[in-house]
Amino acid sequence: MLDSFLNFFSRSEINKNSEEFEENNEDIMIISGLLVEAAAIDGEIDEKEILKIKDSLIVFFKLSEEKSNNIVNKSLEKVDEQNSLHYFTSKINKEFKHDKKIILLEILWEIILSDGKIHDFESNLIRRLSGLLYISDIECGNAKKRASKRI
Repeated sequence: MLDSFLNFFSRSEINKNSEEFEENNEDIMIISGLLVEAAAIDGEIDEKEILKIKDSLIVFFKLSEEKSNNIVNKSLEKVDEQNSLHYFTSKINKEFKHDKKIILLEILWEIILSDGKIHDFESNLIRRLSGLLYISDIECGNAKKRASKRI
C-alpha cells in the first residue's frame, strides 16, 4: 500500500511542499478524509485500517507521528458529515488526472480489504466513488485485483 501511495503522489502538486507541511493543508486533509471515509463505511473503523492510513501519511509526507495522528483524528471527526464524499471527490476531480484517480481507488481497495472482508457498504462506496471520479466498472475491477494481489 505504501508503494502505491508514494507512486500516487510522486508527480503530484501536493508533494512539492511536503517539507513545509502545515496541519491545515487542504490537499492532505482531502486524501486523509477520503481514506478514513473508506475505512468507516462498513460502520466500524478497524485499528488496522487507521494504522495503514497514519503510516501512509507519515511515510509519504514525512510527518511526525503526532501530526499524522492529528490529521487522521480531524478526518475521523468529519467522517459523519453529510456530503463529505462529494466534497472529497469534487476536489480530487479538479486536482488529479485519471491515472492518479485509478491509483487512489487501488489504495482504497487495499484499506477495505485489509480487514479480510468486503461489506456491502464498502462495495457501495467504491461504486459511488468510481462514478463520482468518472472511472469505469472495468477499471475499478482491475484496481481491486491489483490491490488484492498486494495484500
